[in-house]
Amino acid sequence: MTAPGLNAAVDPQQYLAVVERAEELAQVQAQVRRRKSLLIFGPETVGKTRLLESFVKTQPLTLHVPQVQSPRGILLTLVGDLHRLRNPEIALPADSASLSTGSLKGIVQRALDRLPFLLALDHLTGPSRVVTGLIKDLNYYDRTPVVFVARSQHMEDIGALQPMCAGRAERVELKDFPPPVALEFARRQAQQSGLCAVNLDHVLGLIVGWSNGNPGAILQMIKMAQFPRYRMDGQIKVHVLYLDYRMGCRE
Repeated sequence: MTAPGLNAAVDPQQYLAVVERAEELAQVQAQVRRRKSLLIFGPETVGKTRLLESFVKTQPLTLHVPQVQSPRGILLTLVGDLHRLRNPEIALPADSASLSTGSLKGIVQRALDRLPFLLALDHLTGPSRVVTGLIKDLNYYDRTPVVFVARSQHMEDIGALQPMCAGRAERVELKDFPPPVALEFARRQAQQSGLCAVNLDHVLGLIVGWSNGNPGAILQMIKMAQFPRYRMDGQIKVHVLYLDYRMGCRE
């Protein structure tokens, strides 16, 4: 059985707005214009990193850390971004790799004092007290807004950073696609990947139902459906595909 509402027509503009997260992107942009920090959260593979990357592209004064690790790793990434921006107002050493963590922090803080930068942090994995302290120091009472992602439903992965975005307006939730949009997304992804099968329409409807409209899950199952083990007589073996997906078997 397919999810209810799958046969409903999808307006192309509405489809693009949902898939590209236009509303959520506008929320992030509006919050940062107020110089406030923001937390992006939602279920696994819903598109949080993609939204963050889309946002970074719209903000010329964004320092982006795609993988938050040690304090030194964060600072080296930030200094590298400052080099990339090549802003004449920011004085930078030719070689940063040999500098101490304290020196790197001083370079970054002087840059933040000079221009209205913002920070975009992804893949926070239970940040240590030292990492949390560094992020709060760089934020300095929202002088430098921080946009970051919680990868866990209960947000325990961001630890002591939660109070930075305690208010409702300081959080943007990404949700799975509604059924009609999810089906159109699945159809377009199948077409782009060259997926063909006699029972393709039936399979895509099932995939949307199994995924609950989660875009990452849809993409994964479409990818799996292209492998020979899930094909027979021009059809996709849907039950084998579903069982392997649920059991975590990935090609």
